[in-house]
Amino acid sequence: MYERELESAVALAKVAGKAILKHYETDLVVEDKIGIDSFSEPVTAADREASSMIVAGLSKMFPGDGILSEEEDDQIAIRLGSERVWIIDPIDGTAGFIKKDGDFAVQIGLAVEGIPVVGVVLLPYHETLYYAARGYGSYAENVGAARRKLSVTGETDLTRMNLAVSRNHRSEKMERIVGDIGFRKAVPRGSVGLKVGLITEQECDVYVHLSPRTKMWDTCGPEVILEEAGGRLTDLWGQRYRYDIEDVQNWGGIVASNGVAHDKIICELRPLLNEFGRHRILKTKAGSGQN
Repeated sequence: MYERELESAVALAKVAGKAILKHYETDLVVEDKIGIDSFSEPVTAADREASSMIVAGLSKMFPGDGILSEEEDDQIAIRLGSERVWIIDPIDGTAGFIKKDGDFAVQIGLAVEGIPVVGVVLLPYHETLYYAARGYGSYAENVGAARRKLSVTGETDLTRMNLAVSRNHRSEKMERIVGDIGFRKAVPRGSVGLKVGLITEQECDVYVHLSPRTKMWDTCGPEVILEEAGGRLTDLWGQRYRYDIEDVQNWGGIVASNGVAHDKIICELRPLLNEFGRHRILKTKAGSGQN
């Protein structure tokens, strides 16, 4: 159903990925920008060039669609008035890109009426491509190898599950989660898309991100890839995100899992979140409010 959209997103991600690698091989000039959440964030010329390439390509191929990219001004009225919205993170994991640890991704998602239906995550340095469309399945490709259909694990014993965690944002609270819930191993990596990819590759079973600072562009593309592989992505309280609202911030953090253990993980997290003083913030089309 979304074959043209998927093919277009894959092609644009690959073009952007090649441009990003050219920057990666040079001495990077890093600037600070103030994000939509008023925090200072790093940005490079590679972020901006990749964003321009993807936005220009999508605008030409799908002129009636709305577009949201991390590195472009959010045309809120146009976006909220569009049934279909492309949601782009030109470089997810800019910290890894700057450190040159290889953990960064090009992420392109398409949401229709607020639900992700197409997702592409390209890891340029690792030469790995993840892609999916609603009802089509989820796949991975590596250079020189045949594509693979992705499927999550069926593990339900939390003590036998590997937990993907942020390489660049470890905290004492995350250490508590690892210890108290009893996950077998914590696997530190960068980029939301990369960590979700680990679940679809059965290298991990769950990914927990406590911070309220991720945005729609961090999760839209990865979400459909994970769901088409049999998994789930929600906030820390088990509620799905919508992608047709004004507030683009994922205030509720992230839990991505193999699906079958998702409710159990949410249940185990609840007392720890209460102890940490975390409360779910509800978002609506009119804005956001707090419980």
